[in-house]
Amino acid sequence: MKVIWLLEELQHPYERIDVGGPFGQTKTAEYLAMNPTSLVPTLDDNGFILWESNAILRYICQSYATMSSLFPPEPRSRAVIDHWMEFQQTTLNRPQSVIFQGLVRTPPEQRDNNAILAAVAEATKPWSIIDRALASHPFITGKELTLADIVFGVHVHRWFNMPIERPELPNLREWYDRLLALPIYAEHVARPLV
Repeated sequence: MKVIWLLEELQHPYERIDVGGPFGQTKTAEYLAMNPTSLVPTLDDNGFILWESNAILRYICQSYATMSSLFPPEPRSRAVIDHWMEFQQTTLNRPQSVIFQGLVRTPPEQRDNNAILAAVAEATKPWSIIDRALASHPFITGKELTLADIVFGVHVHRWFNMPIERPELPNLREWYDRLLALPIYAEHVARPLV
């Protein structure tokens, strides 16, 4: 979702090939030759293969949108976006995945409810940090949408749509509502959880 969201924001042409989940194909020899993790997404840019969504986002901006405010060329602005992107991968990804896999993709009788509850508590910490960051501006790094918003934006939709008890984080909720008002987000990210 991150990569599609970015490509749509940039109005950059692309061909989407659905693999993974219900589509399968990530365990084929052809796919594993491109992406040994057997995960999605994988980018094939005229024979240049890249995997890991955040790396793909940076590559697309650096290759096709060098002056975009989504990932501006000024080193300090870019570094701030980078640190939020790293924070998403290192702090939020694991607990958010435990919650999502446990509640959305695991039958109720097979769920590890204790692991899900622990993951909710763990995920609350980075969401609370995001909530504080959003207290002084409408987007994570300031007044404009950036890659920092894209990497967290796909997860915040899940956060607010999974059947969990979550703390009141009003700035986070307002940010999510702002994202929902973006037509590209509404169409490509704010979808039913599957």
